[in-house]
Amino acid sequence: MEAPAAPHNPAETQLTVTSPEQMRELGRRLAKLLRAGDLVMLTGELGAGKTTLTRGLGEGLGVRGAVTSPTFVIARVHPPLGDGPPLVHVDAYRLSGGLDEMEDLDLDVSLPDSVVVVEWGEGKVEELTEERLQVVIHRAVGDTTDEVRQVTLTGLGRRWASVDLEALAA
Repeated sequence: MEAPAAPHNPAETQLTVTSPEQMRELGRRLAKLLRAGDLVMLTGELGAGKTTLTRGLGEGLGVRGAVTSPTFVIARVHPPLGDGPPLVHVDAYRLSGGLDEMEDLDLDVSLPDSVVVVEWGEGKVEELTEERLQVVIHRAVGDTTDEVRQVTLTGLGRRWASVDLEALAA
């Protein structure tokens, strides 16, 4: 009889980002840690920097096309320029349901071969996989001129257990 698998404590790191360019650079550095099959969930208020981070991810992954907010089309697929994975960028803000409503986007089909980034995905896409990277971006509420963001990255599941998220702070 096999012993039950040891629980995997989430890998977590917190960073302070002080400008949109730093947020993009964080995305470029994070892209180096990503591979096909990864789900990245982005959480944060309007204007927190979710799309800016994703723009950096797209640059780091070397995908085709400008990464812009998919708010009105819900999802955009950015094919790779080289032999890396495509980037599927989803904005779940307008979707009220959980995974049932997300199924229309066929994310479960895209996930094994792509890096899937979902803005506003909390409570909607967790059932796609237990292995995901949760990125929470906090900004000062009420002060829209303040560019400082606190970014918390939490890797869940076996995939992220050995990933050094602290390296993103370098």
